[in-house]
Amino acid sequence: MAESWTISVGGRVYGPYTLEQMQGFHAENRLADHSLIARAGEEQFHPAIEDPELAPLFQSAQAEQAVPAAEPAVEHSAAPHRFGRSEPEADGHPSHFVIIADMKSSSISGLEEEIFNLGQAHRFMPQSWVLSSDASINTIRNALVQKLGKIDTLFIVDAAHDKAAWFNFGPESDARIRRMWSRPVEHTGPEKRAVRRA
Repeated sequence: MAESWTISVGGRVYGPYTLEQMQGFHAENRLADHSLIARAGEEQFHPAIEDPELAPLFQSAQAEQAVPAAEPAVEHSAAPHRFGRSEPEADGHPSHFVIIADMKSSSISGLEEEIFNLGQAHRFMPQSWVLSSDASINTIRNALVQKLGKIDTLFIVDAAHDKAAWFNFGPESDARIRRMWSRPVEHTGPEKRAVRRA
């Protein structure tokens, strides 16, 4: 059986995830060397860099940090890295989000209240909202996940930046969405249809 890992963030446990998913999280800056992980069957969490299969992911990053930078070093805060995509600085304009939830174990009112706290929002279907907010997609995801139960699911689309974030989908759906979202869009506009007819 293939190895799998769980990740502990703020007292909540996520996973299990395959090696491929863990590599994807690292590539997206969602998994840091100090992220707390445990292999399937382990009860004790430890930093990801201490895991023999995950350690190579962080060695290249450490080598890059060892090379002197041309620009002065920027001091980073001692706050731990959060499990979630790193986001560039906001451009000063609010982003437009579509949020879809499937609440099976929790009350929708807590989730909706949190959505309305994040910016101007409108519920357009029983468990779907549009939101205009200055917050990043990860900030929104992390805030809303706190309102979900173990079997509730969440999907968020940042329409302004062509990004998506989700929570609590199974490994197969997670991998499939990740592949589809990162695949280049195939153009099927009128110009391509005209070429086919010619």
